[in-house]
Amino acid sequence: MNVAPQFRKGDRVRLHPSARSDVFDLALTGRTATVSSVERDIEGRFYVAVVVDDDPGISVGPRRPGHRFFFAPEEVDLAPAEEQPIGSETRTILVAGIGNIFLGDDGFGVEVIRRLVDRPIPDGVQVADYGIRGFDLAYALANDPDHTILVDACPRGEEPGSVSLIEPALDRLDEDESHPLVFDAHTMNPLSVLRLARSMGAPLRHVLLVGCEPATLGPDEGQLGLSPAVEAAVDQAVTMIESLVARLQTVEEPSPSTPQSH
Repeated sequence: MNVAPQFRKGDRVRLHPSARSDVFDLALTGRTATVSSVERDIEGRFYVAVVVDDDPGISVGPRRPGHRFFFAPEEVDLAPAEEQPIGSETRTILVAGIGNIFLGDDGFGVEVIRRLVDRPIPDGVQVADYGIRGFDLAYALANDPDHTILVDACPRGEEPGSVSLIEPALDRLDEDESHPLVFDAHTMNPLSVLRLARSMGAPLRHVLLVGCEPATLGPDEGQLGLSPAVEAAVDQAVTMIESLVARLQTVEEPSPSTPQSH
C-alpha cells in the first residue's frame, strides 16, 4: 500500500529501486540523494522526488542540472544521522497568499504576496501566491515546512482593514466541515486545504493566518481592486509577516499565542 512518506525536503536518502523499476532507476541502486519534494499523483499515490549525488545521466547526454528522479516511498531509506545536513538551524517557512482578485477585497492575500516578493526574502522562506489553487497549496504543505503563514481576507465582524494574527485550531480539522472553526472561508476553503494536506501526510507543524477584515468581497459578476481600507492595510500585513518570519527563524520551537487583532 502506498502511504504518505515521512521524508522532508533536504533529507539525505539512499535509493533501492524495486525489481520492477526500469533500467535507469535500477542503475541508481545504492546511490545517495537529497529529497527535493514529496508529491502525489492524480490516483493518490505518493512519490519521493530526489536529486541524485553526481547525477550519472550527466555524462551520457544533455540533462538539466538538478534533474529529479521519482521513487515510491518504500524504495527510499533515510540516510544515517551522520550523513544528514549539519547546522541547518534555519527554519523553513511557507508564506502563502490566498484569494480571488476578481472578488474585491478577497484579493488581499494576493496583493500582500505581490509586495513581499519585491522585498528581500531570507533563506529558507518561500513566498508564493496560490490564489484559488487549493490543490497546489496542499501539495506545498505536504512538503512539510516548519511554519506556514497563510494570508487571506478574513471576515470576523471587525472594522474593514483590521489585520489579525490567528492560529487555526488544527486539532479540530477532522470535525464536521460545517462546524465553525477559527476563520471563515470563501472561494478557496483554507480549512479544506488543511484537511487535504493532512490526508496527504502533512504534519502541519505550525500554521498561522494573517487575515484582514474585508469591506466587500465583490458582486457575483466580479470586482477588481481592493477597497481603500483594505488597500491601506496591505503594508501593515507585510510588516507583520516580516516580523513573524524573523521571529520564527530564531525560536527553538513554535510558541503559539492567543489569537490577536491589530
